[in-house]
Amino acid sequence: MKQKEVICIICPNSCTVTVKQMPDGKLLMEGQGCKRGETYAKDEFLAPKRTLATTVRIKGAFIPLLPVRTSVPVPKEKLNEILDLLARLEVEAPFKCGKVVVKNVLGLGADIIATRTLGIETCKKVACELR
Repeated sequence: MKQKEVICIICPNSCTVTVKQMPDGKLLMEGQGCKRGETYAKDEFLAPKRTLATTVRIKGAFIPLLPVRTSVPVPKEKLNEILDLLARLEVEAPFKCGKVVVKNVLGLGADIIATRTLGIETCKKVACELR
């Protein structure tokens, strides 16, 4: 029997849910405060996913890094592979917030999207304000 304790992050209650997988594959859960917590704990036990937020290098902008994130949560075991891919990537300014940096990363159905607008003109304006 496989067992795992999961702290639910769906609401501020932060319930500690104990998930047990029986030999027949059935899941037993204790400690969830609501139905949403039960769904979260089940998903976290069977296939944990995370939204990845990181940066990629950008050429021609005032700052050297463009903040990005995945459009949807991706399998936790793929995070390092995605980070390795993004570490080798360099984009060119200008870049708008929401624009896709990498489409369907690793075939997972998630896009890597920019979370900040960095344009050449905007960067020059910021540089002048800092002087």
